[in-house]
Amino acid sequence: MKRLSGWDAVLLYSETPNVHMHTIKVAVIELDDERLDFDVEAFRTVIGGRLHKLEPFCYQLVEVPLKFHHPMWREHCEVDLNYHIRPLRLPAPGGRRELDEAIGRIASTPLDRGHPLWEMYFIEGLANNRIAVVGKIHHALADGVASANLMARGMDLQPGPEGGPYTADPAPRPGQLVTSAFADHMRHIGRIPRTIRYTAQGLGRVRRSSRKLSPELTRPFEPPVTFMNHKITPERRFATATLALADVKETGKRLGATINDMVLAMSAGALRTLLLRYDGKAEPLLASVPMSFDFSPERISGNRFTGVLVGLPTDSDDPLERVRCTHENAIAAKESNQLMGPELVSRWAAYMPPAPTQAFFRWASGRDGHNKILNLNISNVPGPRERGRVGGALVTEIYSVGPLTAGSGLNITVWSYVDQLNISVLSDGATLDDPHEVTEAMVADFIEIRRAAGLSEELTVVEAAMAPA
Repeated sequence: MKRLSGWDAVLLYSETPNVHMHTIKVAVIELDDERLDFDVEAFRTVIGGRLHKLEPFCYQLVEVPLKFHHPMWREHCEVDLNYHIRPLRLPAPGGRRELDEAIGRIASTPLDRGHPLWEMYFIEGLANNRIAVVGKIHHALADGVASANLMARGMDLQPGPEGGPYTADPAPRPGQLVTSAFADHMRHIGRIPRTIRYTAQGLGRVRRSSRKLSPELTRPFEPPVTFMNHKITPERRFATATLALADVKETGKRLGATINDMVLAMSAGALRTLLLRYDGKAEPLLASVPMSFDFSPERISGNRFTGVLVGLPTDSDDPLERVRCTHENAIAAKESNQLMGPELVSRWAAYMPPAPTQAFFRWASGRDGHNKILNLNISNVPGPRERGRVGGALVTEIYSVGPLTAGSGLNITVWSYVDQLNISVLSDGATLDDPHEVTEAMVADFIEIRRAAGLSEELTVVEAAMAPA
């Protein structure tokens, strides 16, 4: 048994009927002539043989009586692979749009907390002898870095513990849970002085800093009301696009920008297009960008990140100016995060009481107003640098997207994989009829940036299983 950290627990408490807190991972797999008969039963066998490497898949959530403390993970429980791994077939022609629509439906329902908090869908019917495996994993189990490491283990790109089948742990008794919770509360009380000292040191660094931080981070700033900011619906819609990582690196090098800067700048350009289309105006936006403070390759569970607010210059009509402003805003946001202390929020999250925190998130998700903290979430996660295999079959593409948050109906997540920069967009049913509007606008803005930078507008073609959207 182990207890959820405060940050993990908050991600659990923030889930409501219309705010689902799972992430989506998509692996497109090529079946060669020797593996055309690879089916869902064969895939269940593969995963069953690797459960000892994929420990979080065996975690069972256990609530503490009377919500006296954060829940615990029962680390070794029975796993019914017939329940967790489900077959699905796409309609013809089995291209990008058919797969994206299926993933949207998968993302539209919450995970059942009576089982370990993950599901996989074995999707057949893709063109070009491909299948897709779609994983739905609760954010309380793993953040982006942990998910990437978990996926690398699943594809045999990282070693895991040796071993085979294990014996399930017995379910804990209520008295054990309460006793453990009381002891843990005492430990947390003992850590309060250190947490206060950490906070005070961060505030002191901010006061002593001579660098001027981003205006959005140093004065009260309420994000503007936009087409994406409203009470979100339970329905989810999904879209993907692929760029060549080499093209993005080349463009960033020409402009003195990082890959993360380029992702944010492309997002800003695309969002400007949509703001003008749906709102008739484009004001600067605030994006929450997760930044990890634990990149250990061995970490396959838990959340070790903080959300950093970055201003998006969606008011600028100059693509190079958007890249420059985005780069400067990202630097300022990172500095602010480091000055305050990257673990500040996660340390205080340990003291959030379960019942009131859950009630607050239910209230927030049910309000008709927009999100007063941020407009949307944008993530950029470095994925595996070499191609993985599942059951001997080659994984050709990987996509991932995080959850929507209350009052924010759009999430943009980018994962790199070998030579690809893979873009995923998630929206709710009220924000966009077709989230491919976002992916198409991001690709168009990237071409515009390259044109303005004096680079070729012809994009490198990378291998992609699905037909273009």
